[in-house]
Amino acid sequence: MAGRTGQARPRQTLRMRGREAFDWVRTRTTTSPARFAVVVFVALILIFTALLSLPAAAADGRRTALADALFTAVSTICVTGLSTVDIATHYSGFGKAIIYVGVNIGGLGVLTLASILGLVISKRLGLRAKLIAASDSNPARSHAGPMNEGQTVRLGEVGQLLVTVALSTLVIEAGLAILLYPSLLIGGVDPLTALWEAPFYAAMAFTNTGFAPNPGGIAAFANDYFFLTVLMTGVFLGSIGFPVIYTLWRHVWHVRKWSLHAKITMITTVFLFFAGAVAFTVLEYNNPKTFGALNFWDSSFQALFLSAMTRSGGFSVIDVGELHGSSLVVGSMLMFVGGGSASTAGGIKVTTLAVLALAVWSEAKGRQSVEVFGRRIPSDVQRVALSVVAWGATICALSTIIISQISQADVADVLFDVISGFATVGLSTGLTAELSDPGIYVMAVTIFMGRIGTVTLAAAVAATSRSQLYSLPVERPIVG
Repeated sequence: MAGRTGQARPRQTLRMRGREAFDWVRTRTTTSPARFAVVVFVALILIFTALLSLPAAAADGRRTALADALFTAVSTICVTGLSTVDIATHYSGFGKAIIYVGVNIGGLGVLTLASILGLVISKRLGLRAKLIAASDSNPARSHAGPMNEGQTVRLGEVGQLLVTVALSTLVIEAGLAILLYPSLLIGGVDPLTALWEAPFYAAMAFTNTGFAPNPGGIAAFANDYFFLTVLMTGVFLGSIGFPVIYTLWRHVWHVRKWSLHAKITMITTVFLFFAGAVAFTVLEYNNPKTFGALNFWDSSFQALFLSAMTRSGGFSVIDVGELHGSSLVVGSMLMFVGGGSASTAGGIKVTTLAVLALAVWSEAKGRQSVEVFGRRIPSDVQRVALSVVAWGATICALSTIIISQISQADVADVLFDVISGFATVGLSTGLTAELSDPGIYVMAVTIFMGRIGTVTLAAAVAATSRSQLYSLPVERPIVG
């Protein structure tokens, strides 16, 4: 009896500890989903670093250096596409499979992933998690006050939104893979090889990552405009964001029923897409190393493709390092803006740019409020947009200074690659592959901070929001 009792007590102790751990995780997922999401991303990066460090993951059967494995894991989970090694030749089929799984996990988004984990663990989605998930479709993703339901998905629809995220990812990637498969065969790829390269390219397009499974990347398909158009379509769908996909799915032919967020995202995205293409066409028309040797129609299409990839796509037909300095500046600006909120794209988001542009326009017109499409944008949304831009610019500036000091490379190249990392784009002048280990770690931190989002990072670091029950006297400093 004493022996059985002694055995029962350790079992009860283990059960109690397991229950305590379970309760701790459930509490974190429901009361602080933003912080929990950061922890989840860090854990995933460590797991994939260990997996990519395995000898079986490398093509030569040797263990990958820690700095390269860590950077690839960060770039994979954060769906960036930058790499210090050649993905196509360095990693084996097993390693590429790890990367394929990683980009799909990362593509779900940091807040969406946290909400799904909270739903699975706690068997329900808590109110605060619902608010976080719903506000991820809103420019004010950390909005503390009551949210205008006209600007986002209603709380009762959050579960449907999460289902839409998973289903849209599967359906869109499957459709893209089916369309890409014939082009791979025409391009000379073996049918069996194309059978896994097509889903790989589809995932890299929709998640806006930009890794290529074959040596030389998509340069072999530079003249296959159908192949490039499919990639652009995948990048566009991934960059507009899941809430916009959800809105289009429900009201594709009824624009009046679109949310304000969907309208702003679509208009700003399309405008930047064509504006970027025009800018690249004008700036590169006399560059023989890029568009100078092409006719008008070919150069126009390649400019459209390059503009689409700066939205966070990461694929490149031309050598980005051969672009004029003026084109690198335009590309940096487009990358810094990025795609839509709650999307696989990075950057400060097009809604942030639109809100600030509308605020400037309203100020110039002398209006007391910012209004668009019959709706008023509250002042707290404007403050969040301004904070996102300021925080993003600070991160990029600090990273550029540090990496420039470490590498002693041209500042223009450093700035381009840093913004590409922060905005999780994946385009590179060639600098990233030449960085030393300290520079690699700095770039990895930049990518991580850019992917989880400046607002999410601030919300995760902040202890708790305190309400202020008093108001200080007003005094206006001189501005401008």
